[in-house]
Amino acid sequence: MSAYDGILSAGGMGNPAMRSPLDHDAMLDVTLSAICARNQYARDAEPVITELIAAAGGRDEVLARAAGIWAGYFDAAETRTLASALRLLPGAEQWVAEGRRRRGIPRHGAPIPRP
Repeated sequence: MSAYDGILSAGGMGNPAMRSPLDHDAMLDVTLSAICARNQYARDAEPVITELIAAAGGRDEVLARAAGIWAGYFDAAETRTLASALRLLPGAEQWVAEGRRRRGIPRHGAPIPRP
């Protein structure tokens, strides 16, 4: 018996009557962002873009949002090849500012005491 057995049997994913807590668009966004993260240091963005388009399955608005936010958030010298290619996807450029805004939000957590 694992530590998760009680959680799953008490209404979590093990209960067929429970819906996934993420809707389809959110799950797709996570998948697209994971593809970007896995390939962030790619020197050739073309296969990554091809994989993203295939994974999006015609959901161009979700792809544009995920690509633009990722490009704005993670744009750096090391990731510039992919970030630049993502920005070229139709509709992605309008989401880049949101990615930059999110990058500028201070991280949350417990304060670290200074000596």
